[in-house]
Amino acid sequence: MKDSTIAKNQLLDVKSMVLCSMFAALCAVGAFIQIPLPNLDYFTLQYLFVMLTAMLLGSKRGLISLSIYVLTGLVGFPVFAAGGGITYLLKPTFGYLLGFIVAAYITGYLVEKNNADNFLKYFMAGLAGFIVIYFIGFSYKYFILNFYLGIETPFYLIFWGAFPLDMPGDFLATILASIFAIKIKKAVKL
Repeated sequence: MKDSTIAKNQLLDVKSMVLCSMFAALCAVGAFIQIPLPNLDYFTLQYLFVMLTAMLLGSKRGLISLSIYVLTGLVGFPVFAAGGGITYLLKPTFGYLLGFIVAAYITGYLVEKNNADNFLKYFMAGLAGFIVIYFIGFSYKYFILNFYLGIETPFYLIFWGAFPLDMPGDFLATILASIFAIKIKKAVKL
């Protein structure tokens, strides 16, 4: 009996490692799936995969998966939308990557705590993650622009700079992730 319990726990650990690595890879791939929009920049699917990671893997595995993704980029692998390397820490947009990690935990935690099984529960958890990502991202960007780069930038400009593409697109991705999470959870036991 004891041996079968140990074997089952080891199997779960291997499964978790595979899932965390696979979802980290999906986030990296999502950074390079770019959807061009007329008269605007491009939109990537990275955020969608971040939300799916959190909703499907839960708090701990979501946090691990996104940490693997960010650390992989920081050690130099070009997995971020604009490359990789330790100097990414000094880019104004790095805060969004930090936000991904925190949001994965919070979103996953809310999905677990509320036993998410319908659109509204997934969406509300995703909305909390959305707010966390943008709060950390805006704050980091403000700090880097104003105190590191010396470019005086009011906070409201950073906020409005996320329109018309980033925030509305990510809000839509939160809705899509909520729909996809329901369907994937019904089809596959993660």
